[in-house]
Amino acid sequence: MLSRTVKISNVTNLSDARYCAGMGVEMLGFSIDEDSPNYISPKKFEEICSWLAGVQLVAETSQTNPELLLKALADYPVHYVQVESPGLLTYLQSELSLPLILRVSVDTYDTSDIYSIFSRYGDSVNYFLLESDANGPLTEEWTQVLTELAKEYPILIGFGLDDEITVNKLTETFPQIGIALRGSEELRPGYKDFGSMMDILEALEEE
Repeated sequence: MLSRTVKISNVTNLSDARYCAGMGVEMLGFSIDEDSPNYISPKKFEEICSWLAGVQLVAETSQTNPELLLKALADYPVHYVQVESPGLLTYLQSELSLPLILRVSVDTYDTSDIYSIFSRYGDSVNYFLLESDANGPLTEEWTQVLTELAKEYPILIGFGLDDEITVNKLTETFPQIGIALRGSEELRPGYKDFGSMMDILEALEEE
């Protein structure tokens, strides 16, 4: 068992999925956007998920058109939907009976913006996911902001997690914050070097 909620984004292969599920990861995310390099077709999604049990499946999308998104979701039986456009939240709440995750890029927004985003959409989402596509660091400024936000909002942190040392420091500072990691490609079918993911998940195991 892991000591806190962990989500793995961009799962593209069975090796990642089975390893993470076996480690007790709570959520596995799959990109449903056909133009994404991490796109998972409905057929491959079904093949991977047929091997899994006890894990929450997340449809990940950057789609901004609500009708196209609903059409795509029809092919993915998931437990959560993760979006990047806050404008979709009200619509999805009315059309779906699924919990929502809002992905917020810390490359786009600075710490001063985050307070307003969280306060505006906090009632619409089950988690805020903070990630950095530029591998940004978890600065002292961000740490101070998270100290306040974590008291009120459910957060998954997906940046500044370089190894088990930084993860341990984060979890000691924020006992209630969840962790978000990313999957990676197999070296070849059935063979995978889990690298830092393994180190981090092992660091989160309960003794």
